[in-house]
Amino acid sequence: MKKIAVLTSGGDAPGMNAAIRAVVRTAIYNGLEVYGIYGGYRGLIEGNIKELKVGDVGNIINRGGTFLFSARLPEFANPEVRKVAIQKLEELGIEGLVVIGGDGSYRGAMALSNEMSIKTIGVPGTIDNDICGTDFTIGFDTALNTIIDAIDKIRDTASSHERTFIIEVMGRNAGDLALLAGIAGGSESILIPEKLEDISEVIDRVHRAEARGKKHSIIVLAEGVMSAPELAKIMKEKYNEDAHCTILGHIQRGGRPSAMDRVLASRLGNYAVQLLLAGESGRAVGIQNNRLVSTKFEDVFEDEHTVDLEVYEASKQLSI
Repeated sequence: MKKIAVLTSGGDAPGMNAAIRAVVRTAIYNGLEVYGIYGGYRGLIEGNIKELKVGDVGNIINRGGTFLFSARLPEFANPEVRKVAIQKLEELGIEGLVVIGGDGSYRGAMALSNEMSIKTIGVPGTIDNDICGTDFTIGFDTALNTIIDAIDKIRDTASSHERTFIIEVMGRNAGDLALLAGIAGGSESILIPEKLEDISEVIDRVHRAEARGKKHSIIVLAEGVMSAPELAKIMKEKYNEDAHCTILGHIQRGGRPSAMDRVLASRLGNYAVQLLLAGESGRAVGIQNNRLVSTKFEDVFEDEHTVDLEVYEASKQLSI
């Protein structure tokens, strides 16, 4: 193998730049040429590809987002579109591809690995932490700390005005961010899609807190359950409880990556190149019990992601 390429796809996540840096530097260390594909799969079919040198990835390990940019391309599901992508890679003599992203990005990488001689490896980059085959995804830790910081600030206002606040967090259909942020932020209730809870229990906890003299409550809501305004409406119409809403939105994706995400991204990016050099393809890298692992794309999709329900049960006991 003499040439490889790297792209980022889907939603950006803090630590993607660190992963790109690791791929580029590991490749060059091992005598490979490495190319950056700008704009994800869209950039690939448009031929927006440039060779990267060591200096091109200097001073990016501390930057959020992705300097290769990202884009969603639903049309990539079309085999004819993928043929264009394959042609672009073959024209440059690229033999290996590292795809940094989430579930949709992996599906594109799997399709390419099944249809061409170019080897592909996936690196999990998503704040949702919803990729099977790894304990943590790149960006999750940074997003978690962003949410906790917001909860701490909102609690000051909630306490000062004796109010209940609903804080809606990202995660798509995964409750990892809501669960861990809710525990770390000392919230009274945590609502996640994997373990739906009756709203009456949320109201009961608010009332119990009031009964012991607490004048404010924090409810952390995963977006996969419902929106914060929807929950506030139910609480008001059914239980006559007022609640203020805060939707954190895309602020959760940005910011300087945490030390944890920088190290994780560096290890996974390095490992992805090592797998390509070993002739592997159609696999996703990850970390389990602090050990680097790789999983076939097919197995990643077969398994269903779920939160640690033991942690969820512990959160219920902590929020009495």
